[in-house]
Amino acid sequence: MDKKLYTIIIYTENIAGMLNQVTAEFTRRMMNIDTITASSSSVEGVHRYTISLWGEEDSVQKVTKRIEKKVDVLKADYYTDNEIFFQEVALYKLSTPVVLGNDEVSRIIRHNTARVIEVNSTYTVVEMTGSTEDILNLYDKFVSHNCMLQFVKSGRVAVPRSAQDVLGDYLFNEDYKRKSIKEKNK
Repeated sequence: MDKKLYTIIIYTENIAGMLNQVTAEFTRRMMNIDTITASSSSVEGVHRYTISLWGEEDSVQKVTKRIEKKVDVLKADYYTDNEIFFQEVALYKLSTPVVLGNDEVSRIIRHNTARVIEVNSTYTVVEMTGSTEDILNLYDKFVSHNCMLQFVKSGRVAVPRSAQDVLGDYLFNEDYKRKSIKEKNK
């Protein structure tokens, strides 16, 4: 089987230690996480982890199901790139003397829809939002012009292409189930 890049989106209760519990599932299966982003979600008190990794669908599906069985995990789903919208953010710290001495570097910045966020006599910081491929291509261009001082890239942020609100639908159905059970028990 071929390995593909998958993105797993996990919604959990916002409690200490959840990230460790989630990442432990990948460690147990010897699966390497490529990127991970943790943030709050659109629902108060609910945290969201967006994890990207290379793997075979069967393995990714199994680890996602294991994660979803955890008590404090509300929902977990996995996606391929064509099933989500995703972006990453990168910061490039460049040598200002090289940037000012080479018009091509300025053209590269503009051509790649990156933006300069800081300039001083020593360094220039450039920010870019885009796909992993676009971010790494810009990195390679800066390296080829000998102006790269530092580089950092975030993990993915992603939303499914589906019109469904996965978490909202899930929480609504769970509330509905709880209310039905309470009424039956009266």
